[in-house]
Amino acid sequence: MWRTADAVHIDLRGLAPPEPMVAILRMIDGNDVDTTLVAYLDREPIFLYPELDDREWNHEIVGPSCGSVNSEDGIMLRMTRLGT
Repeated sequence: MWRTADAVHIDLRGLAPPEPMVAILRMIDGNDVDTTLVAYLDREPIFLYPELDDREWNHEIVGPSCGSVNSEDGIMLRMTRLGT
């Protein structure tokens, strides 16, 4: 996990499901993230989306040109708390 000026980043590649989803929800529920969390994942976390919606977090998959990590070997998911 590392922080930049605009987000908290977490690299969850290589973890077996449901570990990435559990880690993301733990960070969100534990208030470890102010407004934006960027997760680097091996696959699209389709079961995470309803959980984010319930917690009022927006989510979008972003392309590799939008971040500092080359996501050719996975995806980059940006999650933002609604209302911020």
